[in-house]
Amino acid sequence: MADVSVIKAQCQMKGGEVNGSIIFEQKSDGGDTKITGEITGLQPGDHGFHVHMFGDLSDGCLSAAGHYNPHNKEHGGPTVDNRHVGDLGNITAGDDGKATIDITDSLVSLTGQFSVIGRAVVVHADTDDLGLGGHDDSKTTGHAGGRLACGVIGIAKQ
Repeated sequence: MADVSVIKAQCQMKGGEVNGSIIFEQKSDGGDTKITGEITGLQPGDHGFHVHMFGDLSDGCLSAAGHYNPHNKEHGGPTVDNRHVGDLGNITAGDDGKATIDITDSLVSLTGQFSVIGRAVVVHADTDDLGLGGHDDSKTTGHAGGRLACGVIGIAKQ
């Protein structure tokens, strides 16, 4: 029987007043990925939180392209089957502008063909409507608004 270790990745979020640190952890034999961290400098309320296609930040968060969607699904909430791999729902900032992240996700992976390593995490200005809002972009972006901060997911020192 092979030893099971924990794979760890990290992401430093940067964007004007909005900054943060995110940790991703997954057992080497697969399973859910635990995503924890904190983002500060946000307006109070909900903010869309997604893994985007590219880790290219040469044009800020815009060059990260759209949500990571290797299975060509519609945008949806983190608990539905028909969703992008990168759809992590919303994070909520308190009156102090701080959002604490504590997500366990079954689609985000740190290994294999659909790994999120090297891709970007983006926090958005507005609430993600989880694909249910009826806006022109609800089924693609969740109508989550502009990109406030982003960072590239990288393998962490163990």
